[in-house]
Amino acid sequence: MALGVFGAVAALLVAGCGIRSTSVPVDAGAAPSRASCQLPGSAASPRATDGVAVTVQLVCSAQLLPVQRVLRLPKGDQAPRPDEFARALLNQLQQPESAAEATAGFSSEVGPWVRVSGPTKGDPAGTLRLNREPDELPPYALAQLVCTFAETPAVGGRRAVVLGGPAAPEGEDTLGVGGLKRYECGTDLRTRPQSAQSSGTLVE
Repeated sequence: MALGVFGAVAALLVAGCGIRSTSVPVDAGAAPSRASCQLPGSAASPRATDGVAVTVQLVCSAQLLPVQRVLRLPKGDQAPRPDEFARALLNQLQQPESAAEATAGFSSEVGPWVRVSGPTKGDPAGTLRLNREPDELPPYALAQLVCTFAETPAVGGRRAVVLGGPAAPEGEDTLGVGGLKRYECGTDLRTRPQSAQSSGTLVE
């Protein structure tokens, strides 16, 4: 009997505080990260017997860290064009993480809908065009693209990466839609990828 009374009183107190039971999960924020962000030796340095070893930037513990991948390029005597190399790197960022990468806590925020192409008429050398404005990408995804493309054949080996959205029709002002921005992959962007959208400078 006493237990029944106690239960009834407890129920009244909960109701009085405005707390209601619910079956809907409550988001209490991100759980503390236990990711090691370290790959075992064999996964950290994959053998590039039938491809080219490249470095892509994945997300781990809210920062960008380099991960080695093997890039398989079209066979031929000629080196791939910059836009072909960029597409190959983008494809790596869109691939599912390996078991070792997932276990270590690595992930990619670059969605399968992202596309990249080379410069259009009037663009500076090394420009890459996306199918969306760079600022429309999730910040972590934009940071991954910038730091993965930087200093590779995709941008002619340049440290700065010039990105734009779809080119505006010829003769129209490209400021705003289709405008170009220059991004640099420095320590700030690697450690604070969430700032990617504000890190670009307009190319005049």
